[in-house]
Amino acid sequence: MTGQQVQERSTQRMTGYDRRMFALMNRREGAPMYATAVRRRFAVGAHITLTVASVAAWLLTVVGDQRWAMWTMLGLLLPWCVATGVINGATRGLLELRERALDERQRAERVRVAARARQVMQWLLLAAAVGAGIAAYQGWGAEGLLFPVLFTAFVVHWLMPLWVAGLAVQDDPADLDPEGLDEIP
Repeated sequence: MTGQQVQERSTQRMTGYDRRMFALMNRREGAPMYATAVRRRFAVGAHITLTVASVAAWLLTVVGDQRWAMWTMLGLLLPWCVATGVINGATRGLLELRERALDERQRAERVRVAARARQVMQWLLLAAAVGAGIAAYQGWGAEGLLFPVLFTAFVVHWLMPLWVAGLAVQDDPADLDPEGLDEIP
């Protein structure tokens, strides 16, 4: 993409959808849930845990033919959505908003998050490949694990940018009082 195309794309007018999503992602009512780094890490950890439990329940429903797992999966859906909303609120919609709704700093942050997520996924896929190689070398039958492992890798690949973004968010700068502005060098 040429510089001209990037500039044209970045100066496109925001649509009504863009404005509504921007306002939604920048609401401050949920800020206490992600105000500190510890709370954001907890939200990401909870999201990862809920994702693991949901994927396991779905796989038990599909592969294991366990009917109770479907109800478990449905019960996990609402907390998973809340945790996703907390992370999206913490990142102010970094991964959900269209590019034209982001400023230059957010666009650069989106690129950094994507690069870091790709790097983490690369190492996870390498570990999975090594594990598969060891299983094949040992003669273990791993044919029944192909679908669950591939599906899990797909879900992790899909959500890794969200998790990385949630962990990479910095605290909001403290508000400066007008009297203290004279002391700033």
